Amino acid sequence: MSPIRPIALLLLPGYSALAAGALLEAFYQANDLQDEADYRPQPVSVSGGPVAASSGAQFITEALDPQLPWHALFVLSGERALASAALLALLRELGARSCVLAGVDGGSAVLAAAGLLQGERASVHWTLAETLMEAYPSVVWSGQVWEINTAASRLSCGGGTACLDLALAWLGRLHGERLAQELSLALGLERLRGRDERQRRPSSERAGSPKLAEALALMEANLAEPLPTEEVARLVGVSRRQLERLFKQHLDSLPSRYYLELRLNRARRLLQQSSQSILQIGLSCGFSSGPHFSNSYKASFGHTPRDERSQRAAAWRSLPSTEETPP
Repeated sequence: MSPIRPIALLLLPGYSALAAGALLEAFYQANDLQDEADYRPQPVSVSGGPVAASSGAQFITEALDPQLPWHALFVLSGERALASAALLALLRELGARSCVLAGVDGGSAVLAAAGLLQGERASVHWTLAETLMEAYPSVVWSGQVWEINTAASRLSCGGGTACLDLALAWLGRLHGERLAQELSLALGLERLRGRDERQRRPSSERAGSPKLAEALALMEANLAEPLPTEEVARLVGVSRRQLERLFKQHLDSLPSRYYLELRLNRARRLLQQSSQSILQIGLSCGFSSGPHFSNSYKASFGHTPRDERSQRAAAWRSLPSTEETPP
């Protein structure tokens, strides 16, 4: 019988429901693919009951019992990571008992506040990095997607699906890289992001205007179903003319043109890095049909998506074989 490994998913108000669901699924799938350990993920909170995510969705949780033999505890929190002195003390107690501690999104800030990341490299959602560098200078805050320390006792990652990259990398260390690859396929991931990959920060970082930053963030979050310029302006709280003026002033472009470039650049990365069909990529980047995607792509890059794929295939064929020649 496989040893049982309880995993606590500590949900703090404002956590990502996407991250919570993804971690639950990752551990359930891990049980199906290996028999070395029986992972038992459990959503918990400080006092139990429903806890609201940033989206308004709620998970029903049990109260965190520090006496249970937790194998690992993942702290999930939004950008406003709030933790009581009692919770910080409880986390320190668990850390002293060799429980693996992981920070997801703003959860890394909670671990830092408990003094559990001193001298360690740690990842956090990029929007919090600058503030945390000042608040906790003893922590080496990286811009990577995820971090795992040498002893694999402290884990951390940025927001969104970075928790899957972290969980699979950790499970791969425990059970072998093959499990991580099989989990990636089972979860429908295009690829695993390694520790050396940096978080992709939106171009809103260089926007130079809060309203423009909001507009760019909206665009990057809605590449598959592009928002009309009027809708972006309305959501940001400016007129279309004001929005166009901001784009011209700071980015020397029009909102519609800049939005199209974002979608085409994403399509180019997918053509180069994924195995999705050309039509799937076009639709996922907001183009209404194959011809629409092909024409827009050629107008921007000078060749069609099919040509892009052909160039990639030719590059692969030109690589020297790594297979050994039999004696």
